[in-house]
Order: sequence, then C-alpha cells, then structure tokens
Amino acid sequence: MPKAAPIYLDHNAGAPLRAAAREAMIAALAETGNASSVHTHGRAARARLELARETVAQLCNRRARAVTFVSGATEANMTALTPVWQADGAPLYLDRLIRGATEHPSVASGGRFAVKDQTVAAVDSQGRIDLDALAHLLGQGGPALVSIMAANNETGVVQPLAEIGKLVQGHGGVFHVDAVQAAGRMAIDLDEWQADAVSLSAHKIGGPQGIGALVVRSTARVPAPLLTGGGQENWRRAGTENVAAAAGFGAAAEAALAELETTHRLSALRDRLEAGVTAICPDAVVFSGNAHRLPNTLCFAVEGLAAETALIAFDLERVSVSSGSACSSGKVSVSHVLTAMGVDEALARCALRISLGWDSGEAEVERFLEVWPAIVDRLKPEARTRAA
Repeated sequence: MPKAAPIYLDHNAGAPLRAAAREAMIAALAETGNASSVHTHGRAARARLELARETVAQLCNRRARAVTFVSGATEANMTALTPVWQADGAPLYLDRLIRGATEHPSVASGGRFAVKDQTVAAVDSQGRIDLDALAHLLGQGGPALVSIMAANNETGVVQPLAEIGKLVQGHGGVFHVDAVQAAGRMAIDLDEWQADAVSLSAHKIGGPQGIGALVVRSTARVPAPLLTGGGQENWRRAGTENVAAAAGFGAAAEAALAELETTHRLSALRDRLEAGVTAICPDAVVFSGNAHRLPNTLCFAVEGLAAETALIAFDLERVSVSSGSACSSGKVSVSHVLTAMGVDEALARCALRISLGWDSGEAEVERFLEVWPAIVDRLKPEARTRAA
C-alpha cells in the first residue's frame, strides 16, 4: 500500500518556498553584476534589488527607503536592539531595554544592551503584555528601548501594540516590534502601533531562508548600524547585497500582501483543527484560546501526552508539526513562553503547535485529524472520547 503524502503543518518555523519566489531568484541568479557597480550589469542588479525593496516596504505600508535588507530576523533584531539610535542626525541614547517575557531568543538575548540594563515585562495567562506592569517599568528610569513581538510564534497571541506604542512614546522611548510571525497574517501598521521599527523574515512568508529586513517608520530615526565598513543599504548595513535572495523576498512579500484579504481561510482551517482536537480529547488545553490570535496558529496540550513522543508518532505518519519554537537546539524542552504564562511544567512539556500557511488546505487538516485519534489511542488512550 503506498505511503500517504507528507503533510507540512509547521509554517511558523518556515514556510515552503513559493513558486514566484523561486522564479525570481532563478532569474536573478542568471544575471551577473554587483548592485553597487555603476555599469550596465550593476545597474540591472540594482534595479532588481530596489524593486524587491519597494515590494517589502508595501507589506508594511512604508516607502522603499524605510527598508534595510539583512541576513534574517535575528540580525534585524540585533540591529534594532542597540542603546544608540540616530534621531534627526543626532545621537539618541537609550538607558535600558525592556522586552516581553515571551520574546524570541534573538530578542531575549538583549542585543547590544548590557545584561544589567535589561528588564523583562510580564505577560498575563493568555500571553499578553501586562500594560500596567509595562507602564510601571517605563516610569522607573531613563529612556528605554521597548521590544515586543507583534504575535507569538508558539501560541499565535497578538499583542495590544497600539496601546504599547502609546505608552512607550509617552515616556520618550523607542518601540521595536518583531513582526516576523505577523507578516502576511495580519496588517502591519507602524503608524497605528507608533512603532519605530519592525523586523521581518522572508522564509516565514514563503521566501528564501537567509534574508530579512528591518523597516523603520521614519528614516530620520534609525538604529546605529550593526555591520559597518561599506555604504551598502544607505550606510545602514555594510556588505554586498544578496540580490537573488532579495528578489525572492520581494516576490513572497507581494504574494503575502495579496493574501491578507483571505486570512479567514486560515482561521476556518485552524478552527476545524481545534474542534477536531478537542472532540477527540475534551480535556485538551488550548493556549491563548481566549485571546486574539493569528489565524494560522493552534497551540495545545493533552496532559500526560508528552510532546517529544507525540512528535515522533506524527513524524512516522509523515505529518510535520512542532512542539513550539524551532530556533534553538532542535530539541524538545519546556517552553519559556508557556512558563511565562504560568503554565505548569508538566503540561507545558506536552505542548504541540500546528501552524498553517499559504499552501495549507482541507487535505492537510483532514490528514491530521485522521492521524490524531490513532496517536492518542496509542500514547494516552484514557484521554480519548469514543463515539457511542
């Protein structure tokens, strides 16, 4: 009997490459020229780069000059997380970093801030930033850089960004948003959020791995460069630009922007998954289930059904899901996100994440729901509800 086709339900870790992105990259790779050269070949490479920059900017409703291409979201975050910014040509010094308790490890590392100058803002049981606690922290010292992700990579919870931005700007701070998971799944509005900069990653929206962007609200207010030594990217990031990757990023951004009008499709698929999971296991806990979430993300746990064992079982069925973030060691460990939300360690070790994307459809959902009861029966049969 032929094996079932593999099913991919881990878009928050990285989405499959879109055909349009692949074609744009192949076309760019077929050309010769450095985008910094002034001859014909160089100008052609520059044109591809600037077209991609304009398209990525549109994803954030900004002009092309607001976009700095970098090697990925980690570099974008590291660039933004600096005590020194430029404001209208003059240095703007920030005394400290305030970051959310559920941030990605690239933000949790603190960037270029000394450890002693870093403070963590607490979240509630749904994973949302505690606004009162944040306001208290902002009032405890000098100007701060506040870094909060738009939407969590594990639970999908969306932060109250406009309220956070208002607090930060009211205290004379700088507001950075890690918008990696938000791109293509919700509108990115730096003006509404009062965000000074957002980080993006191409491979989360169907572009290539190894390229991202830092997008600023105003080019009059930018972070000090992380990489120096050349005038590329308007002196904001030295190094020869990766034109082929940028072309792929631009094509993916164009497609992701078009899909913003159809996110209800992903919401319907996610809700179908959630209903199916809880129908089989009524005691399943859906994390951040009472909060505003991304339309594509479902994070849940069945007590006593260890994530590590479940992942192996799903993989044997050729279904790829995740236990949470895929950005650390590749090992299953207790989620710092769920811990910050106050989830018991035993339950947190059972957390599974399903994340949908541009190529997800009914077939993938039905395959998961076909496999799920058998896995529960094998690993924790007492949790199973059976039809009369």
